[in-house]
Amino acid sequence: MIAKTSAPQFRWVKSSYSTENGGSCVEWAPSNVTVTGIVPVRDSKRTDGPVLMVSADAFAGLVRLARSAEL
Repeated sequence: MIAKTSAPQFRWVKSSYSTENGGSCVEWAPSNVTVTGIVPVRDSKRTDGPVLMVSADAFAGLVRLARSAEL
């Protein structure tokens, strides 16, 4: 995982849990995955903040964890 403070212009998609009321959620850039296999992830409240770059497998694991009842 690599945190970057400046990211290229990605097409960001908000988590389905993000709300207009400032819900604590993330955004990811799915179009980047097909090109590089790396998923850019950022805080939806700090769009100018750091970007975490994770492998597609790691991102899939994060999604599985978020969907699990173990949280």
